[in-house]
Amino acid sequence: MEKDVMIVTGAGQIGMAIARRMGYGKKIILGDKSSENAQAAAKVMNDAGFDVQPVELDLSSRDSILDLIAEAEKEGEITMLVNAAGVSPSQAPIEAILKVDLYGTAVLLEEVGKVIAQGGVGVTISSQSGHRMPQLSPQEDEQLACTPTEELLSLELLQPGNIRDTLHAYQLAKRCNEKRVMAEAVKWGERGARINSISPGIIVTPLAIDEFNGPRGDFYKNMFAKCPAGRPGTADEVANVAELLMGGKGAFITGADFLIDGGATASYFYGPLKPRES
Repeated sequence: MEKDVMIVTGAGQIGMAIARRMGYGKKIILGDKSSENAQAAAKVMNDAGFDVQPVELDLSSRDSILDLIAEAEKEGEITMLVNAAGVSPSQAPIEAILKVDLYGTAVLLEEVGKVIAQGGVGVTISSQSGHRMPQLSPQEDEQLACTPTEELLSLELLQPGNIRDTLHAYQLAKRCNEKRVMAEAVKWGERGARINSISPGIIVTPLAIDEFNGPRGDFYKNMFAKCPAGRPGTADEVANVAELLMGGKGAFITGADFLIDGGATASYFYGPLKPRES
């Protein structure tokens, strides 16, 4: 018997929290760069009564993304997408960040958008980082939103001489995610489907704990200590937002980005986290 299918990319805590919240009764196709991680997460979910099939996924490869979608279509209609895959500034060089977080996300939204079912819905996990960098020009924003995917990495603003470091590359990737979601929402809407992005701040995950204990640990601890919430967030709080966006109560929401960072970005611009002028 065919089921409605949910595609989840990224077997980390945020992706799995959303899958637990929204994936009951569905066939979940779980893609991750590490087949071991995908299998381990699938076992936990399946032992809790879900129906999860792990698949190895390279988000930087269109062929790998198409293979994932083909696997999903064997099971039924694709009705949900949760894109929580990506790499962080401390995990990867500039080229990998742009290839995975920027190009890969754009390809995934494009290809799923071609086959998403009527009434389908997707969320992609962006980041507060996309809200921190200086505003781009309207022309640059439009380029990030609308440039054909295979030409994205050739854009002038994404060339090595225009990118300072891995954090800047990550900020550009996440800004592109937000703009891409807006442009894709128009196309998804032609199929009666919706797509939004969520931009989390510091969320407690194994990766975040590594960061807290690493060379940038004091920076992160200071960020959540001085944000209005006074603490980091949890994956389930991100899932709360996803539940709204992916459910019936969010039926009028598409092409939007939701910042969930405990007010850290507000503090960065207008509070104690504001960078001091040198």
